[in-house]
Amino acid sequence: MSDEEAQTQPDAASKAAKSTPPAGKTQLRVGRLVKAHGLKGAIKLELYTDDPDGRFVPGATFTLQVPESSPWHGKKLTVREFKWMNSHPVAFFEGVEDRSGAEDLIRAILWVDEDAEAVPTEDDAWFDHQLVGLDVVRDGVSVGRVVRVDHFPAQDLLIIRRSGASAASDDEVLVPFVKAIVPEVDVAGGRVVVTPPPGLFEELASDGEDE
Repeated sequence: MSDEEAQTQPDAASKAAKSTPPAGKTQLRVGRLVKAHGLKGAIKLELYTDDPDGRFVPGATFTLQVPESSPWHGKKLTVREFKWMNSHPVAFFEGVEDRSGAEDLIRAILWVDEDAEAVPTEDDAWFDHQLVGLDVVRDGVSVGRVVRVDHFPAQDLLIIRRSGASAASDDEVLVPFVKAIVPEVDVAGGRVVVTPPPGLFEELASDGEDE
């Protein structure tokens, strides 16, 4: 889970859908390509894994989340070399030979396929399928259920369907998946605890007061 606090509106690039994993698999987000580095195709990474040296070994292949207009849409990306430069993670990828090629991949999100029954090894990390269906609790009261997780470059969002809303309803709340707002995730207990800022659950608060 990211600790980033910024709330930004996702743009067209961030709305790009990732591919569907094979049967029996789920997908884990491990990084984002943030900036071209030098002239030989290197790209700086924003990491979402506690084991970058293990994830980004030569030959490792990633599914890409990029806009449909990207020349990389529908393709996979394979690591050629991974290194640290001035404490920043930098990677070279097959088929990316110069700065122009690297810039085509900026903002791309990298995913890996994992067994659906696997458990993430990183602290504060969960697969999407572990979060979907969890009860959402605020001030000790259930206010909804997680129906999906949306991933954007700035942060992840928990999409919560309000209690009492039908499956076809669009009565949903978008909650930034950051520690300050979602301080507790209890997969075994079947719940997440939220402490939203004023306004995020304003209508829910009003409903509770009316009761």
